[in-house]
Amino acid sequence: MSSPILDVRPLDFQWQTSDPFLFCAFHRDKFPRGNGELGPDASLAGRNIGQDFELRDGWRMYHGDRIPGFPGHPHRGFETITIVPHGLVDHADSLGAAGRYGDGDVQWMTAGKGLQHSEMFPLLDKDNDNSLLLFQIWLNLPSSSKMVEPNFTMFWKEEIPVVKNVDDQGKHISVEVIAGEYEGTTSPSPPPDSWAADNESHVAIWLVEMEEGATWTLPAHTTGLSRMLYFYEGETIEAAGQSIQVSHGLQLKSGEALALKAKGKSASLLLLQGKPIAEPVAHHGPFVMNTREELQQAFTDYQRDQFGGWPWERNDQVHGERGRFARYADGKEEEPTQE
Repeated sequence: MSSPILDVRPLDFQWQTSDPFLFCAFHRDKFPRGNGELGPDASLAGRNIGQDFELRDGWRMYHGDRIPGFPGHPHRGFETITIVPHGLVDHADSLGAAGRYGDGDVQWMTAGKGLQHSEMFPLLDKDNDNSLLLFQIWLNLPSSSKMVEPNFTMFWKEEIPVVKNVDDQGKHISVEVIAGEYEGTTSPSPPPDSWAADNESHVAIWLVEMEEGATWTLPAHTTGLSRMLYFYEGETIEAAGQSIQVSHGLQLKSGEALALKAKGKSASLLLLQGKPIAEPVAHHGPFVMNTREELQQAFTDYQRDQFGGWPWERNDQVHGERGRFARYADGKEEEPTQE
């Protein structure tokens, strides 16, 4: 009998994906305590400031020079889905929208025809370390949607459904449904222009937690989908007769179920699944189009008007000491409903 596992590959900072996904960046940083200005209370000497991707002392500044993160930069032609189980992100963009989200929230941003945004990691705790765990998934847009109006949608942790089950041995499993459907539970609605908004695309993004010793079966779905399961935290999982070590990804057949068992420690996994868009991809830096000509036009457009400019005082805009919030381009502001 053939295995539902097509390939097993090691995971690094940038995880390989398949159409309709472009890649998934994995950030895990144990930042030190904050310095009162939302940066690290630690020396930055010896770091390659502006391009600090070395995991020195367990954390990185990325492109930040005062606050870790990614100061203003442009995008066109795809979407970012930013999942933040731990830590905070401060968002600002060229449309004047802003937000602070994290500790379980998800931001789904459609870059569409183009915008600039910044993603900074404010270190609010001045007495203790500030940990960050973040996945940023790049989901492609079909040619018909590449030039739609940009926007972002917040999925606050309080509204993301979690399906909790117990196996035959009394061990616990939870499945957080960020996109798609699981056991009759449906995710919040993706943005209307997203590939994920069409049910026929079968896009699924799940975070799966398995107690040590738990068994769980990833159900079969429609054949012909891209399906990847990333084992990012734990020790070992047993899958289809194979022993898979942590920090490995499994490329799977979407039409076959996969039985899993967490061994040694509890296991944390991310599922990405979707119908391929099956269009040419021309990708350079922050732009993802269908042809080289469209890529060149994206660079030309950005050089001409900076996708609307930058209305903020700082390129690494942060939002002080306030809590989680979102302010949209139309001026509407919201905060998560506390349970």
